[in-house]
Amino acid sequence: MNRARSVKQLFKMSVVMLAIGASNIVMAAQKEVTIAYQQIAGPLLTVIADGSAEKATGYKINWRQFESGAKVSTAMASGDVQIGVIGSSPLAAAVSRGLPLQLFWVLDDINEAEAMVVRNGSGINKPADLKGKKIGVPFVSTTHFHTMFALELWGIKPSEVTILNMQPNQIAAAWMRGDIDAAYVWDPALARIKQNGKVLVTSGELSRKGKATFDGIAANRTWADENPAFMTTLTKLIANADNAYRSNQQAWGENSTQAKTMARMLGGSSKDAADAMKLYAYPTLNQQISAAWLGGAQEGGAAKALRATSEFLKEQKRIDSLAPDYSQFVTAKYAEAALKSK
Repeated sequence: MNRARSVKQLFKMSVVMLAIGASNIVMAAQKEVTIAYQQIAGPLLTVIADGSAEKATGYKINWRQFESGAKVSTAMASGDVQIGVIGSSPLAAAVSRGLPLQLFWVLDDINEAEAMVVRNGSGINKPADLKGKKIGVPFVSTTHFHTMFALELWGIKPSEVTILNMQPNQIAAAWMRGDIDAAYVWDPALARIKQNGKVLVTSGELSRKGKATFDGIAANRTWADENPAFMTTLTKLIANADNAYRSNQQAWGENSTQAKTMARMLGGSSKDAADAMKLYAYPTLNQQISAAWLGGAQEGGAAKALRATSEFLKEQKRIDSLAPDYSQFVTAKYAEAALKSK
């Protein structure tokens, strides 16, 4: 009897150990990723909100909101973030400094969604009136890049204005206090300062003069190479969300679930979110893989924009040197895979 009891106990222990082992295997198999996003209205936010990426990939996704691309690049450099929404300027700075990042999706063509606004009562009616004034802008951002480009086009020396390094929320607060005369920023701060100001120039206008800017999504190259199925599925989900917006923009109006969701995530009103989306352009999958954006190697639109931006950053002494080939920091393979899987 004692022997039989011992055999039963041993059997029970074996079952328990197998169960624990199986549980450990399941836990080990569950993969996890941290993805950074910014206060940018767009279809991506609906993917974050509805949990579709988690369902489709089986990964645990930690979504973290950041105020600027510079902060995203710092988090990616530390290894805390594997994938991040980042503007072309902070991305150019990051890869020029040696960060192993690769742009795999153009989140948006910034177009009219970033603008320099001058405050009512500041006495600024034309570009020349900026001389002697204070301009708020997040340094190493796409708006910083376009601020300096605009001043160059207008024949204004940087020393003739005071350029202050301010995050978007700081810009909105300083604007209300009357501490700054102009600012170059994006929504939701842009919508707030427009209420007491007028647009002097937009990024769309400046991009058409030869120096384009965009918001992109970049990944740690090593992590992406090790998780290709995740990368393709995420890319496909974002592409589908973009297409849903492009095909029926009226369904994304201020009273829509999508606009209300974005407002909750970003702050501001659903009208602000809906209006902000209209200012961006969202490239299709075919446009993404073309030479206009991710394709075309060194002559591709994204690679050329990164080089032009890096040259600007070097002139500003924000980076020490240029990379020989910026196409190495751009890949169309996940967009191509997403297109094939449609």
